[in-house]
Amino acid sequence: MEEHFILRVPQSVAERLNRVLNEDPVSPLDNSIDLSFLEDGRTGKFVIGKDSFPVALLDLPAVVESYKTYDDNVLIKTADIGQIIMVGEPDEQLPEGSEYKHGLTPPMRDARRRRFRREPDLNPDIVHQVENDLQNILAGGTAPAQIVEQEEDADDDAEEDTQPAADAGPVAESAPLGAVSPIAEEPMGDDEDDDEDDAMEDDEDNENY
Repeated sequence: MEEHFILRVPQSVAERLNRVLNEDPVSPLDNSIDLSFLEDGRTGKFVIGKDSFPVALLDLPAVVESYKTYDDNVLIKTADIGQIIMVGEPDEQLPEGSEYKHGLTPPMRDARRRRFRREPDLNPDIVHQVENDLQNILAGGTAPAQIVEQEEDADDDAEEDTQPAADAGPVAESAPLGAVSPIAEEPMGDDEDDDEDDAMEDDEDNENY
């Protein structure tokens, strides 16, 4: 595997570099190209001819693979590229920090915010303590006392929620399951009396025959 990086320069510098690579420089001084960094390893300067430009070394949001070919048919992977060297104009303010928020293509614009989950804001001391407790449990130990106390407090809170409030006042008792309320009988109407009278008259007529 080879070591590659991406060099992004302004349009004016790109034209001069292409002329140098094609062995047709605008000026013989353009053949003098230098790239140097300061002690922090992230900032520096890029020199072509007599012109100097600010430089920033940034980490890409994703790894980019590079390939080469000898016959335009078979591709051979050569490197994984994870950094970009940004060359700006002399009066241009380069991105601060070590991470570049954009990718190389338009779909990867602002990729760190749109495509990657935000890291949780955790206390390193708590993370280290939980890690040690987990290793202790896996080694056959017991859970730390702090966790046990938290579970007991949670059980006490649950019991308090289940107890009825003392000042809530009397509560209406529900009827037992076996008790069934009687259904009121509807009073007999005049129609039923008339039916009984008709039945008695029919009996009398049968006796007379």
